[in-house]
Amino acid sequence: MKKILVVDDEFDILTTWRLVLEMEGYEVSTASNGRSALDAVRANPPALVITDWMMPHMDGVELIRNLAKSDGLANVPVILMSAAANAPALEHPHAQFRRKPLSIDDLIATVKSLIGPA
Repeated sequence: MKKILVVDDEFDILTTWRLVLEMEGYEVSTASNGRSALDAVRANPPALVITDWMMPHMDGVELIRNLAKSDGLANVPVILMSAAANAPALEHPHAQFRRKPLSIDDLIATVKSLIGPA
């Protein structure tokens, strides 16, 4: 089963994405900030990371930068989500930016394009 880590400091978003992705058959774990997400990825690398941009302790862009610098984690694809109008520079070979609000259909299509069906 393909594992996805969802990172967001808003509980409602975490819960919604987790439910949607689990209904598609993926195994989903969550983190509420970039620092705990980085620890989780290092301990047990997922097939995909979906992260919010603006979060406490470590934001999504900094999380992506740290993943890109780590030998075993630079190949894990990342989706960065934000309501911001402009995408930040993502220094990561497999990172994509998606604007919030993202529809459930768009989320699932993006996930499947990156890691395939569950």
